[in-house]
Amino acid sequence: QVQLVESGGGLVQAGGSMRLSCAASGRAFSSSTLGWFRQAPAKDREFVAAINWSGERTYHADTVKGRFTISRDNAKNTVYLQMNSLTREDSAVYYCAAAESDHLLLSYHSYAYWGQGTQVTVSS
Repeated sequence: QVQLVESGGGLVQAGGSMRLSCAASGRAFSSSTLGWFRQAPAKDREFVAAINWSGERTYHADTVKGRFTISRDNAKNTVYLQMNSLTREDSAVYYCAAAESDHLLLSYHSYAYWGQGTQVTVSS
C-alpha cells in the first residue's frame, strides 16, 4: 500500500510558478507509477502528468506540456510537480496518485492510491 500527502498549494498570480510536493509512505512507493491529476469545480478529474518508478519516463498532458514538469526523488519518497507560467485555467484541486505499475497511466481509474488534494488558485 501507499499513503500520499500533497502540499505546496495556495494562491499565485497568473504567470507565476508553484511547486507541489507529494510525500509517500509505504514500501511500494519506489516501484509505483505516480501521477498528478486536477479537478476544477463542475469539471471531471483531469490527467496532468505521470512518471514511472525510476523517473526515466514521463508524460505530460498537452494542456501543461512545456509549463509543468513532474519529477520524483525515491530516496525522499516524494514526487513533485513544478508549475510555471500559470494561468487561471490551472486553478483546481491537485491530486497525487500512485499505481503499482511501470506503465505511464493516463486514466484516473488506473490509480489505486490517492492523496487528499491541495488547492491551487491562480489569480489574474
